[in-house]
Amino acid sequence: MSVKLRLSRHGRKARAFYHIVVADSRSPRDGRFIEKLGTYNPMTNPATIDLNFDSALAWLQKGAQPTETVRRILSYKGVLMKKHLLEGVKKGAFNEAEAERRFNAWLDEKNIKVSNKKSELAAAKKADEKARLEAETKVKEQRAEAIAKKRAEAMAALEEAAKEAAAEANAEETAEEAPAETPAE
Repeated sequence: MSVKLRLSRHGRKARAFYHIVVADSRSPRDGRFIEKLGTYNPMTNPATIDLNFDSALAWLQKGAQPTETVRRILSYKGVLMKKHLLEGVKKGAFNEAEAERRFNAWLDEKNIKVSNKKSELAAAKKADEKARLEAETKVKEQRAEAIAKKRAEAMAALEEAAKEAAAEANAEETAEEAPAETPAE
């Protein structure tokens, strides 16, 4: 009987999240499992991983084989690094205190990389929002200029029409006054 560390799919269509489980290799993907080790949500950026570190390490030391995706998850969280260091301690390459020091140094470096990525993503998001706001402001100003131009043209046309109407009214008044004056002479 082969034991695997693998993902069990949950969630709805196009919004999947996964449980990281220990299962018999013969059982169905979403079926029976021995133990649930954690969850994995690839929909977030960076992906959200909640893992029972000690239990995953214990299963690896017992000989459970992770699938390729679970191997990457375990590597990301440091379980494989810890297993590697503990095997070095078993072989006598270094002591357990040195293994803990190396693991903590690796973990600190990993946390710095993750926090840098999160800050870069936040900065990129902020820059994208600023660029979209500027583009939207530019479009809004262009629309306002176009509306103002149309209104100015309409006002000029109204003023021109009013001047023409006033000129016609003056012409009619002068035409009416002029014949009235001629017969009086």
